[in-house]
Amino acid sequence: MKPWPIPSSEAIRRVRVLSERVLGAEEFRAALAVPLGEAEEDDARSLIRWFRRRYPTPADRLAYVRRAYRRWTTARSRM
Repeated sequence: MKPWPIPSSEAIRRVRVLSERVLGAEEFRAALAVPLGEAEEDDARSLIRWFRRRYPTPADRLAYVRRAYRRWTTARSRM
């Protein structure tokens, strides 16, 4: 399996800026009011179906999240 490419420092900076921004209540409500497009909804449903097959029980899902969180926080501490 091929490893993921390492993102550039600029890409990391842009993602950090977007992920750490604080939305006002009105901006948040406006974003929620936009309906998903048909293709986006199909993609989301497909991902949910895959995830539920891969992790069929709540215990499996929690175990996955714990592993993923550990991986994310370890990777972030290296940046």
